[in-house]
Amino acid sequence: MARAFLYVLDSFGIGGAPDAKAYGDLGADTLGHIAEFCAAGLGDRAGLRSGPLKLPNLSALGLLEAAKLATRHYPAGMEQPERLLGRYGAASEVSRGKDTPSGHWEIAGTPVMFDWGYFPDQPDCFPQELLDAIYREAGISGSLGNCHASGTEIIKRFGQEHVWTRRPIFYTSADSVFQIAAHEYHFGLERLLKLCEVVRELTYDLNIGRVIARPFIGETAETFKRTGNRRDFSIAPPEETLLDRLTAAGRNVLAVGKISDIFAGKGVTRLFKGDGNDALVTASLKAMDEAGEGDLVFTNLVDFDMVYGHRRDVAGYAAALEAFDARIEEIAARMRQGDIAVLTADHGCDPTWRGSDHTRERVPVLVFGPGLQPGSLGLRDTYADIGESIAHHLGLGPGKYGASFL
Repeated sequence: MARAFLYVLDSFGIGGAPDAKAYGDLGADTLGHIAEFCAAGLGDRAGLRSGPLKLPNLSALGLLEAAKLATRHYPAGMEQPERLLGRYGAASEVSRGKDTPSGHWEIAGTPVMFDWGYFPDQPDCFPQELLDAIYREAGISGSLGNCHASGTEIIKRFGQEHVWTRRPIFYTSADSVFQIAAHEYHFGLERLLKLCEVVRELTYDLNIGRVIARPFIGETAETFKRTGNRRDFSIAPPEETLLDRLTAAGRNVLAVGKISDIFAGKGVTRLFKGDGNDALVTASLKAMDEAGEGDLVFTNLVDFDMVYGHRRDVAGYAAALEAFDARIEEIAARMRQGDIAVLTADHGCDPTWRGSDHTRERVPVLVFGPGLQPGSLGLRDTYADIGESIAHHLGLGPGKYGASFL
């Protein structure tokens, strides 16, 4: 019996979504625009990186070919590999949202065919009735922010007042989220998590996908910094996912990073944590070492989205991709005959795009493993094909959605 390793490069879209116009994202292309900017010298940063985007391992696994499938052209300035070593494809999302839970659940074989609840992009975006209930249930006197905002900008704007008043900072985005920023020491991490639990209960009826704890440290606007103690309080998937099917069959699902939070803990048997992409890759390698026959290691690499995509940081995103590319050889070195690894994404977050939100894009599907012959997987109509292929590889019966490309 084989093992499977699923890495989600959070927000690493490759453009070309057939329904991008409906989301206001026609032309968005996370990989393509990063490559274009780097080729033009606009992705240079002293002491970080310079020149064209260099992803030799991802390219050898078929990334450039996947991008061409998605957009009909290769990313600018990127060097073609001497030979291809993996199977490659590009997948479209059928879920109605372009958010993290929708993307991950669909990857795991459960598309989201309902509409999430959202908060309007206007001042005082949260209903007063909801705020009053939060204040009453959580025993707090009020809140700051209460608007759409970038997570880093809002703590610069309200962080000092928060430290003085101890009022938490509430904010949201174009996603179905209620985010709460609070100081780890002046407000308290445990107090923040308990507050999020209260808000989670009060937002179920509004169909809000996630309540997110965003702790930070520092004493001034210049030194405020978010920590690695983020936690997502998610709605559980509406149907059985690949994770549930595996655990029901007696297998282990080793979740790395925020995977367990995204699935509300359902179908997860072990947790591995890490602060930042590099630490998460290291944690994933440890999980790979400990995975047994028939097990799945499922990793989310959050920095691509949280640190670089939302902050519209082209140079940082490019450097993070190059850093991950350099570690793919470590992943490959831990694989045994019969294992497969899948590298993909859950949505786009084009750092050259307007605003600071996710973008509707196709995602790469790169599959490799000892003895796996390279070749094209073509255009896939749903991310669910990824979960169905892993299920097939691990010996499970057919699921409700998707088709195996193996």
